[in-house]
Amino acid sequence: MNNKLFVGLCWAATALAATGCLEKDPDYAAGAPSPLISLEDVRRLYQGTDVVLEAAQLSGAHQVTGLVVSDAAGGNVPGGTTSLVVQSTRRGVVRGILIPLSGPAATFAVGDSVVVDIKGATLARRAGSLRLEGIAPDRVRKISSRNAVTTRDINVSTLTASFEAYESTLVRITGSGLTPLPVSGETYAGDKTLADGAGNRLTLHTEPTAAFAARRVPASATFVGIAVGGLDAATQTVAPQLWLRTAADALDPSGPIYAKFPESFEAVPQATKGSYNMNTVAVPDNTVTFGTGPWKLYQSILGNTSGRDRYTGTQGIRMQQGLTESATVEMKFDLPNGATKVTLLYGAYYTDAASSWKLEYSQDQGATWQQTGTTVTDAGNFQRTITFLMNISGPVRFRINKLGLGPSNPPTVLNGRLGLDDIAIYEN
Repeated sequence: MNNKLFVGLCWAATALAATGCLEKDPDYAAGAPSPLISLEDVRRLYQGTDVVLEAAQLSGAHQVTGLVVSDAAGGNVPGGTTSLVVQSTRRGVVRGILIPLSGPAATFAVGDSVVVDIKGATLARRAGSLRLEGIAPDRVRKISSRNAVTTRDINVSTLTASFEAYESTLVRITGSGLTPLPVSGETYAGDKTLADGAGNRLTLHTEPTAAFAARRVPASATFVGIAVGGLDAATQTVAPQLWLRTAADALDPSGPIYAKFPESFEAVPQATKGSYNMNTVAVPDNTVTFGTGPWKLYQSILGNTSGRDRYTGTQGIRMQQGLTESATVEMKFDLPNGATKVTLLYGAYYTDAASSWKLEYSQDQGATWQQTGTTVTDAGNFQRTITFLMNISGPVRFRINKLGLGPSNPPTVLNGRLGLDDIAIYEN
């Protein structure tokens, strides 16, 4: 093949792969070697010792593509403000990498699509973080800007248990709060501990020079940030950290999360509630006791089908479809100090139709219920999180009320099965 034609084909393929849509594998002409290697394949090359990336390791490739997720303007970038963190999606798998550049990275912004020449770079883990070292700024080429960046909704437990799958990517952490509670006037600067009700812990790190370091840190929030590895001071082992990019990454700040929350519905085996409507000695009136207390699961079961039910951990709730009556997931106990916020994970079961559901609360031990927030109708075949803000004082309990709209008849009636998990409640 003519050398000029070959080079032209390679560059065209590279540009096409990097422009805004990194979800698809590049489709190269038959016989033309790809200059690209995925971030997932690059990460796999690290086996505990430094690796110099040459043609032999890269199968002839010399470039990676990705979207920038770090924000140098915020001053809180893993590896320093001359570093980039990029992530890409290939065949539905999101992976990222830290790239400390040998010059300023401020010309790159969140959502920039870039192509990085990694030939000769060193793949190494330093101070807990996997990174590509030895890359000059002129080896990073911007292709386009303002691309949508995937942010995955997870909890502290999932991040700590599956850190490799989330390292150097953008995540949104729900169902956690700072421990110990921040004192009056305490700021973001330094290391804070995020914990959930099950005792899982994660370090929230803010550089003292970050633009928001001097701002007051909330007791709890939905925190968006970059998951990276740090070193545990006591054990010198790799420990997950979360780095916010700006103060805007702390969403819906609130009071502290209640002890033992979020409720993950993991405390009993799935078979304990395998029928939608039960009244047995073990499950009286559909009521099952979990880590936070007893919950009534009416027309609801514990689901654990991977890829179909919507949950973290090993199981969650699946609510029945096609009913003409409400299905409910209801607390049978009160929380003493009111509520400022409720968060939870939800989604339609497998390829089921969406459904309509609402969050309700009671302050008379479940005798009457009031809706808070709007009715939710957008459950899809994936999991997402939702936040309800409120200002409730005094003892309170909550329930999910899935409306009985009857059998699904798209597009006029949508009433598929609904998945729920990780219900978190925050004190007033």
